[in-house]
Amino acid sequence: MAYIQPLFMWFFTVVFFAYQFVMRVFPGLCVTEIMQKYQVDATDYGLLASMYYYGYAGMQIPIALLLDRYGPRLIVSLCCLVCSLSIFLFYWTESWSLVLLSRFLIGAGSAAGFLGASKVIALWFPFRLYGRMVGLTFSFGLLGAIYGGLPVSRLISQYGWENVLLIIGSVGLLLTLLIALSLKTYKISFLHEVPSYLHSMRSLFTMPTVLIMAFCNLLMVGPLEGFADVWGVSYLMRIYDMAKPEASFVTSAIFTGMLIGGPILAYVSEKLNAVYQMTALCGILMGVLFAVMFFSNGHLSYATLYGMMFCVGILCCYQVLVFSIGASIVPAEMRNITVAFLNCVNMLGGSFFHTLIGVLLDYFWLGETLGTARLYSAHAYTYALGTIPLAAFLGGMVFLFLRKKDGFEELKAR
Repeated sequence: MAYIQPLFMWFFTVVFFAYQFVMRVFPGLCVTEIMQKYQVDATDYGLLASMYYYGYAGMQIPIALLLDRYGPRLIVSLCCLVCSLSIFLFYWTESWSLVLLSRFLIGAGSAAGFLGASKVIALWFPFRLYGRMVGLTFSFGLLGAIYGGLPVSRLISQYGWENVLLIIGSVGLLLTLLIALSLKTYKISFLHEVPSYLHSMRSLFTMPTVLIMAFCNLLMVGPLEGFADVWGVSYLMRIYDMAKPEASFVTSAIFTGMLIGGPILAYVSEKLNAVYQMTALCGILMGVLFAVMFFSNGHLSYATLYGMMFCVGILCCYQVLVFSIGASIVPAEMRNITVAFLNCVNMLGGSFFHTLIGVLLDYFWLGETLGTARLYSAHAYTYALGTIPLAAFLGGMVFLFLRKKDGFEELKAR
């Protein structure tokens, strides 16, 4: 009974975390429609997809500071409102520049999803429940990505993508109100932590081990942020001749796999005392699985593709291992900023892959169109999305040879 009110508060913040996943994957469900409406090519569309990640990554540390300063009630509700209003801007505008701005603002507001739920857990739950509640938060949030695939794609097929966008924005306004009414007021504190945050950030850039880990993390994020979030549905529709609901169901298998991947990888790496090797293996296996899919020329069965993407989802939870390594090799006072930095670079990987894939699709375009929208061949998709397994394999190989070293020792050595 003692935890009824905290659970109530946690529930609405975690619903927002799931809601931001729906917004995150939405553009991947209507690539052709958006390109037709705004008369853009794959390069421009890649920029649109990447704007979410610029906003999300750029606001990680500021949102963390604002949550400490003003508490989750004000910050999470404001961020949810920003997301909702930005969706309406996307719906109403005819300007491509404003579409890009709306996507950036959606990403910036979404940064409070996981951070806000984590802050609620830290404030109103006992520390012994922190790990369990964070795990539940992560799993619940992934349901937004799963249900943002097949169900939303069916709604788009039935009602049109713009009407569905309007519905999503309206749900966001309702959720904003529920968050504002359900969360307790937070006693305002002072920004005494800002100088220490800035000092820790400067120190991180003197630790080669942390920087290399961040770079590998960026390279290995392609299967999730490059494929599952945006380009996977259009690839499967084009190469495997799937309908949109079936294609979105296959890509959502990655998020389904992530529901169980974190605990599995953490348990195995702990038992084998091989967290670096497990992280490397994840990158290498993701590269192999994607290479098999891309070079199969559309001959894999539906069940095989779903199974492969489910396995990829489990392997995508290497991020849990990266965050664990990062937190373990720095001083205690630097752990939060280290995890925030690694997550920031991780999200920037989405911008990197979306931009690169869009540019390569246009480079290998053979001139085929559907109305005013460009159609990309299997040849173009293979070369453009082929960057995903190459980068994942490279990131895994670097991790394989990364020696276990205390970042604090690197700092003292300087």
